[in-house]
Amino acid sequence: MTNQDQNNGQSPLRIVLPSDGELYDSTLSFMRACGMPVSRPNARRYTGSVPAIPGVEVLFQRSGDVTQKVEEGSAELGVTGLDRVLEYRNDESRAAVLIEDLKFGRCEFVMAVPNSWMDVTSLSDLADLALEFRQEGKQLRIATKYPRLLRSYLYERGINYFTLVPASGAMEAAPAAGYADLIADLTATGVTLRENELKTLDEGTILASQACLIANPTSLSASRKALALARSIIDLMEGHLRAEPYYRVTANVRGTSPEDVSSTVLARPDLAGLRGPTVARVYNVQEQDWYNVSLLIKKAQLLEAVDHLRGCGAIDVAASQLSYLFNGHSKTYTALFGDDRTT
Repeated sequence: MTNQDQNNGQSPLRIVLPSDGELYDSTLSFMRACGMPVSRPNARRYTGSVPAIPGVEVLFQRSGDVTQKVEEGSAELGVTGLDRVLEYRNDESRAAVLIEDLKFGRCEFVMAVPNSWMDVTSLSDLADLALEFRQEGKQLRIATKYPRLLRSYLYERGINYFTLVPASGAMEAAPAAGYADLIADLTATGVTLRENELKTLDEGTILASQACLIANPTSLSASRKALALARSIIDLMEGHLRAEPYYRVTANVRGTSPEDVSSTVLARPDLAGLRGPTVARVYNVQEQDWYNVSLLIKKAQLLEAVDHLRGCGAIDVAASQLSYLFNGHSKTYTALFGDDRTT
């Protein structure tokens, strides 16, 4: 711990998590699945801890404020939506995206127009309409909570004539209420848009977003203890995400030698595991020609792999989902800090 940490009485590492919306429950579920359940004394407390990793303090903030808290150094790590990071971070941001996709909080930032606009189905149609409005002395009004992302997207595609209308709450009613002509908003399923008689535009998806892990590298580098704790969190998250598609399948197969058994399994290379089969002798007093085979198989191939092992003469086939699957080193951590920052 640095002298600054000691003087401030802060934990060596702070991670800020969403305190509201769908991301709140999803983030806590994700942390739990990674083996880092968050302890929060009650819903009114805006601090918590991660008992599995002593020294980590949790701060709860609105999703839209997470990026700012990491940028200003109030927390070294944060979890929020990628859309919020790209919208709210400063041009010279201190918030670096460490893991871009945590596999939850998926949504799309899209443009949607009223169903009654029969001739407007694509972004090019919208560009023509914006020009028509301009020639009539009007501006196309777009309601959105994400002006930075939307403005950049439209400018890059040559659409320059429009006015952005700041909005809060449910903006699907904006066209019907008359204070905007169309909207640009987040959607997970599109149901709310359809129920409000809105349709998305072809080429009108501005961003595909999901929850991500961000960090303040400057704050982290100031404390070796904080770096070590950050590395633990990153490793557990990466290990869990990498393991999610895989099952470990084990079976007992009769054969004359490990080479004999492995060649039988390798007859289907696509079902022979992540790196190939691991084969080990089963020590049985009565029968000496049994071998245990272990494979890492993707979930989508599980039943096909079981059938393949059965075809190899396997019995006692067992399958279990992996909790973690670690690489030789954390590519995320190494890319940002190097291999030896905590040694």
